[in-house]
Amino acid sequence: MFEFAWPWLIVLLPVPLALAVFRARRAATPIAAGLRHPGMDQIAEVFAAAKGPADLRWLGLLLKTVAWVALVGALMRPQWLEPHSETITEGYDLMLAVDASRSMEALDFSVEGRPVSRMAVVKGVLTRFIAQREGDRLGLLVFGDNAFMQSPLTTDTRAVRELLNLAQPRMAGDATAIGDAIALGVKKLRDRPSQSRVLILLTDGENTSGMVPPDEAAELARHYGVRIYAIGVGSHGEAGDGRVPIMQNGQMELVRMDIDEDLLRAITARTDGAYFRATDARALEEIAARIGELEKTESETRTQMLPTPLYRWPLAVAMAALLLLALVTPAGGRP
Repeated sequence: MFEFAWPWLIVLLPVPLALAVFRARRAATPIAAGLRHPGMDQIAEVFAAAKGPADLRWLGLLLKTVAWVALVGALMRPQWLEPHSETITEGYDLMLAVDASRSMEALDFSVEGRPVSRMAVVKGVLTRFIAQREGDRLGLLVFGDNAFMQSPLTTDTRAVRELLNLAQPRMAGDATAIGDAIALGVKKLRDRPSQSRVLILLTDGENTSGMVPPDEAAELARHYGVRIYAIGVGSHGEAGDGRVPIMQNGQMELVRMDIDEDLLRAITARTDGAYFRATDARALEEIAARIGELEKTESETRTQMLPTPLYRWPLAVAMAALLLLALVTPAGGRP
């Protein structure tokens, strides 16, 4: 879209015409009688000859007009406006707390008919979840006997995915420190903007270790406005008794592994979050999608007009007109 930045400068266009009218009126004013120069007739003839032919005078007038109009056009700052859309994203601060205790080696999940560990399914689902969180800041911590920060909050989701893929069961110990994981997540989130602090807790057991009790950690999260979404990862066992297959001492055994769902429900209720139970890979995928919808990044699109200056073109026309005017002007005269 074309426009002038200073269109009001068009008032300068009639200035030469006003000056010409003023000079004509002044020339028509009678001059008081006085001494007459003896060579006045000869002087008049010289000035008449200096004006040049009538055709050149009209050409000079045309070039002057073109130069003045072009100069005024350049002063009015012509510009071409290009629309530019800018998407402003208001992201969330998501801290992923992943259980890396021994029980995450349990093989009670299956993918395409093959038994896989809980950790493998969690990593696969979270990898896809992270890839969809464009504009958010994500962090990663793992916990076992204690909680350990793997990645601070960052928009580099690729780095978070790579660190998640490196996580292995028992890398943080055999036990499960749920309270420590929540406390560490709150510590990293508390300085972030309010209404955007979210902790996603994935665990498959009970709180069996750590220095911070889970209820105190939940109260800390509530105080700092951190919403907690907890996912209980693990099936109910083939017989529904909570016993799941796990490799021990080189052989497969059925071991009872319970999830303290009452604790996880109490934690999420206190922080205005939600608790989900993922008994298989498909359920875990659906839960991750639901959380993604609950904490969806908000975006706003603004369109701005970016100007491209065009004053050089009328200025070039003015310079060309003045150059031609100089070429057609007779020596010692004016057209």
